[in-house]
Amino acid sequence: MSEPSSIEAVVFDMDGVLTDTETMWDEVRRGLAAEDGVPWPDGATEAMLGMSTPEWSEYMATTIGVDGDAPAVADRTINHMAARYHEHLPTLPGAVDAVERLAGRWPLGLASSSPRRLIDTVLAELGLDHHFRATVSTEEVERGKPSPDGYAKVAELLGVDPRRAVAIEDSSNGMRSAAAAGMRVIAVPHEAFPPDADALELTATQVGSLDEVTVELVENLGR
Repeated sequence: MSEPSSIEAVVFDMDGVLTDTETMWDEVRRGLAAEDGVPWPDGATEAMLGMSTPEWSEYMATTIGVDGDAPAVADRTINHMAARYHEHLPTLPGAVDAVERLAGRWPLGLASSSPRRLIDTVLAELGLDHHFRATVSTEEVERGKPSPDGYAKVAELLGVDPRRAVAIEDSSNGMRSAAAAGMRVIAVPHEAFPPDADALELTATQVGSLDEVTVELVENLGR
């Protein structure tokens, strides 16, 4: 008889894991910079991956030079994103099935850098909101990824020790965040924004798609 698994919860990232929206975020942000006639600096896209709304909007306002203060930049960006989601919400292969599969075995949480408005829009649009017992935007904690704050908050809301939870992440800062919170991390790297080698080293395993994230795979991480 196999040893029982210690895993008590699974926590998903959203952008780049459930939805293929990392590229959309980049397009919208670059579009705003172009509208305002400011160049896009090298490394800006990677720098903002995982940042909370206050953090990336401040970065866009001060480092990139987009017009307006941070709250105004955030507002412009989120309005553009909501409009794009309404037109078409690109979902990554296997996302809905993976959520439904794992929800049949564990309580699920979500730790996202997206603002609350977009988290709620996405989960409702995908018909998955009822599967998640706790969702946290990095707007709702002190620091965004790679800080552990978001993942730690989700574990607290789920009532589980982070060391008994598994996180599913695509980005370097997301992997760093979940690992810093004490979670075992499954990496599902995004082709457009491949994670750094040092972030991948923090993960428990790496898969090519969500179809590979089975109940058995997650259980084995706790043995």
